[in-house]
Amino acid sequence: MPRPPALANALPPRDVAARLGIYLAGCIVFAMGATLFIHSDLGTDPLDVLALGLKSHIPITIGIAHAGIAAVCIAIWSVWNRRRPVIAPFITFFLCGSLIDLLLLSDLSWIGGSASLAAAVPLCAYGSALIIMSGIGIRAMDLLAISMTQRWRWPFWAAKAGTEAVLLAFGYVLGGPVGVGTLCFLVFVDGLIQPFMALNRRALRLRNHGLADVRPQAARASV
Repeated sequence: MPRPPALANALPPRDVAARLGIYLAGCIVFAMGATLFIHSDLGTDPLDVLALGLKSHIPITIGIAHAGIAAVCIAIWSVWNRRRPVIAPFITFFLCGSLIDLLLLSDLSWIGGSASLAAAVPLCAYGSALIIMSGIGIRAMDLLAISMTQRWRWPFWAAKAGTEAVLLAFGYVLGGPVGVGTLCFLVFVDGLIQPFMALNRRALRLRNHGLADVRPQAARASV
């Protein structure tokens, strides 16, 4: 099967710039939401449950923890799909994790725990939707979830929740912060991503490059 052309050669420069803008906006919005989950002290998203659990045992940053988790997810995706490992999802995890490290240095004391949690849910969901729709650097967990929708015909929300449940289990064993916020992420964030993608298609006329349909080509945009 021939390899897909590089993004820069496949699209006009304006389209490349637009997709990169959507991707970077998604990373920033998601990192803001994840930071508020951590700040709420009510439990955080499964990825950060595992990252903070690792951080409590190993002297690493959240960004490095995210990068390590991404490497494992990408390796599983690569073996499962019999494809060479992709780099962009690794960059996304490291970028989002590093943004969280920076945002946690700011003074968030003026935001209460409940308010932080209420804001974190839509921010993480919308950020995830933008990253997926850009088709650039799809988060490693979402790459696995997309493969599950393609191979097993699962709804995307169910596939994503399944991958995050695995991260949550490992994070809990390592002592990561689990609470009502974690439940909110699994129920509401994962459940809102597809509606947000549909809203972006209808209201903003954004094309979904990451989950356009249930075909193997959908995941190739992340290469």
